Amino acid sequence: MLKLLLYLSVKLMGMLLDILWIVFLLVLGVQLFYILIIFGRISFFYRNKISSSQNNYEGVTVIVAAHNEKENLRKLIPILCGQDYPNFDVMIINDRSNDGTRALLEEMMSHYPKLRTVTVKYTPNHVTSKKYALTLGIKVAKNDVLLLTDADCLPQSDKWIRLMTAPIRQENKIFALGFSQYSKGKGILNKWIQFETLWTGLQYISFALWKSPFMGVGRNLSYRKSFFMEQKAFKGLWHIECGDDDLFVNQYATGSNTAVVVDPESITISTPKTSWGAYFRQKKRHFHAGKYYKSADKQKIGLYSFSHLLFWTIGFSLLVILGIEQIWEQFAIILGIIIVRSILLTSVFTSARKKLEGKSSMFWTSFFDLMYIAYFWIVGAFGYQSKKVRWK
Repeated sequence: MLKLLLYLSVKLMGMLLDILWIVFLLVLGVQLFYILIIFGRISFFYRNKISSSQNNYEGVTVIVAAHNEKENLRKLIPILCGQDYPNFDVMIINDRSNDGTRALLEEMMSHYPKLRTVTVKYTPNHVTSKKYALTLGIKVAKNDVLLLTDADCLPQSDKWIRLMTAPIRQENKIFALGFSQYSKGKGILNKWIQFETLWTGLQYISFALWKSPFMGVGRNLSYRKSFFMEQKAFKGLWHIECGDDDLFVNQYATGSNTAVVVDPESITISTPKTSWGAYFRQKKRHFHAGKYYKSADKQKIGLYSFSHLLFWTIGFSLLVILGIEQIWEQFAIILGIIIVRSILLTSVFTSARKKLEGKSSMFWTSFFDLMYIAYFWIVGAFGYQSKKVRWK
């Protein structure tokens, strides 16, 4: 009887190893497809075709919705008004501010002729605050080409307007998706924010390059006012607190009407959160918007994330089992596969960061790649299931 039990245990262990190997190789194939083919497009094959020297200088209105952002606006407005572009104005939407923003804007308009402002005194009950503020500002925008950013964002060059609006002005696109990073600081939280923001940008820019856009970020986004008004502003999205950027893009962007802008001079830099609590509240809001994405978009993001979870879970399980069973040849193969995948992912991140930000150091990719599993499935679940989030 003991021999039979021993025999059955050996057979079951062999079957378990076979199943784990098969699933591991399948998810490895999915991971390599995403890393090399989807995300590798920007890292290894994309070449910037946009030039900052152009002949078409169609008018551009820069749109910024601001709620109690007096000090940020004091820094931002001179940079916006100092852009190297001959035909633009800046519209600051003062959304119910009580910190002296209105007085600051009145003072600065006397120094910056390109600066305009509209004040929002209240938000109707049936709409969400930021979407309402943006809609009012866009309605009175002087130009058809709009370029949106946030009050705590700073363009990284005076070519920002030229580069970010070029696909719309020169190529007749409706949407131009840009990248926005957070300023570098000390500590593990800041390094994580740098990684997660780059990872998000790598995803939506890569899929847009494959003619399958699914989101953009309002910190660096351009589209046409006429299209916005044709779609009746945020019709169908008013009840959702977030999503003035990614959900609007998700709803209307297509492979033919959308372009990406990949250039270090086209990015904006934002102020990052300095506490984990504030950061998780921000990301909860972002994940909340994800539940309203189109089903196909949720599936293509979910497939990578699910295969990512299985890759590491099964990979570590195989290492433990093979170590206990002392099957060292297979142990070495699994470990080698994990190392090679980590090298490939680091290479993709490094190259993408250089093209997007002009920087290339990404030595902590593998560590944060593991950390991302818990972040996505735990924080993502809370955000996805949350019933209410707020802008400000």
